[in-house]
Amino acid sequence: MSHFHRGVDCMRAGIQVWDPFVRIAHWTVALGFFVAYLTEDVMTVHVWAGYVVGALILARVAWGFVGSRHARFSDFATDPMTATRYLRDLMRARAKRYIGHSPAGGVMVIALLVFLAATVVTGLVRYAEEERAGPLAPLYAQISAFGGPQTFDGEENRVERRRGESALGEAHEVIANITLGLVVFHILGVLLASFVHHENLAKAMITGRKRVD
Repeated sequence: MSHFHRGVDCMRAGIQVWDPFVRIAHWTVALGFFVAYLTEDVMTVHVWAGYVVGALILARVAWGFVGSRHARFSDFATDPMTATRYLRDLMRARAKRYIGHSPAGGVMVIALLVFLAATVVTGLVRYAEEERAGPLAPLYAQISAFGGPQTFDGEENRVERRRGESALGEAHEVIANITLGLVVFHILGVLLASFVHHENLAKAMITGRKRVD
């Protein structure tokens, strides 16, 4: 086969952009989040889905420093103004195409990592407070053990603690809902970018490949 035909075949096949870990983590975190979101009343499933999401978030953050080129934060982390300009151009159908994450996509990746992590952490706190279970349970057991004598002041402390638990529970649900909103916005952005740039970005996150130009 000639060099010309090999070049044409390579252009048709595209180039490898997303490594296997990025793709697996992306879809597993998405699945885990929705499973956790929809199974709040099924505690075992809800908790284990949260554990999976939390573990993958930690791994993805580490991979953002040592992973493949387009997986690294240094490749796509940008300032909000650059992301805003990209979104403006995207809505005008004249945005620059990026092989890796676009500026808006990069901001969204970081925002999702932050809010997913916050959802998991507040969920662990709530689980420890309400169920006395999970990795933070020993901490709350120690707090209870050294809570002092059962005096009037102790009763006031318990009331304040219950108020705090209610606030943390509210925070967990609110942050989870904000995260869901980010996911919806992310999906809409992917659809718009796919239309403007004439490529299937969801498929690229499955195959790992994107066209050359």
